[in-house]
Amino acid sequence: MVTTIDDLVERSREGVHRPRAREAYDAQQQGALLVDIRPAAQRAAEGEIPGSLIIERNVLEWRLDPTGSHRIPEAAGYDLEIVVVCSEGYASSLAAASLRELGLHRATDLDGGFVGWAAAGLPTRAGG
Repeated sequence: MVTTIDDLVERSREGVHRPRAREAYDAQQQGALLVDIRPAAQRAAEGEIPGSLIIERNVLEWRLDPTGSHRIPEAAGYDLEIVVVCSEGYASSLAAASLRELGLHRATDLDGGFVGWAAAGLPTRAGG
């Protein structure tokens, strides 16, 4: 049997609460890490979320693994609240599932992605 990308996305979301924009904003204000995994060209075209960490998808696990030699300072333990952001909320579901496999059990993703965030009227800035 062949697994489709839709199957993978659906499995990655099973049993996971995916916050919408306002809830993710509130979580960020309370210390959650919003991690933007979009490539530079996409951020330049769409914009960015102020205060989000920019970690492109190809290095995400290396930067957030608390025991990894290439981790960022914010990757201080497995209990981090992490909300992964992509453009529309699909690639971020797969990325968050990968982080949960590393033991970051509170990793989730933004339902609706950056597009949903911007549509909700939440703070954005021009991408760099």
